[in-house]
Amino acid sequence: MGRGLARDHAEKRDILRRGAADYFAQNGFDRASMAGAAKVCGVSKALIYHYYDSKEALLADILATHFHCVVERAERTASNGLRSLMATLLDAFEDADAEHKLLLEALSTLPDDLQEPILSHQRTLVRLMSGALQQQRPDLTGDRLRAATMTVFGIINWVYTWHRPDKGLSRAEFADLAADFAEGGLRNL
Repeated sequence: MGRGLARDHAEKRDILRRGAADYFAQNGFDRASMAGAAKVCGVSKALIYHYYDSKEALLADILATHFHCVVERAERTASNGLRSLMATLLDAFEDADAEHKLLLEALSTLPDDLQEPILSHQRTLVRLMSGALQQQRPDLTGDRLRAATMTVFGIINWVYTWHRPDKGLSRAEFADLAADFAEGGLRNL
């Protein structure tokens, strides 16, 4: 008879995801190793392989889990409009700089079957953002709607590259500024 899951199985996986995300983002996924991830997480290489059969499986779990949570939050607030959706996304991204760096730099290294759940989450976020933009500008359709949607994501997705906690604007203050910027831009389209 197989061994059951430990009571703290989900908690351990979460600790491994967070530690490995930071390690992969800092060292570059292509140069990182499972042994290095295990060391950073304070566990044995055997334990990390107990949870993940490959470095790619670990990366896929990091990204899919993070974006699943982001999508859940976005779905709850999207009907409240663009400002609310942007604030929710920026809040959800606040402690996820490593995950965003990995998404941009390492997603394409995964096999298609491991990429698909993450790409599905991205498509959901794009759909929600397009809907929020159309609430304000119902006449925005087709290529112009897609370009406006990607522009808003361009405003919020790169925050991790320049924002430093406790320096300058808080994330909440930036969310207001970014929403003002986007709403002003929508009015002038």
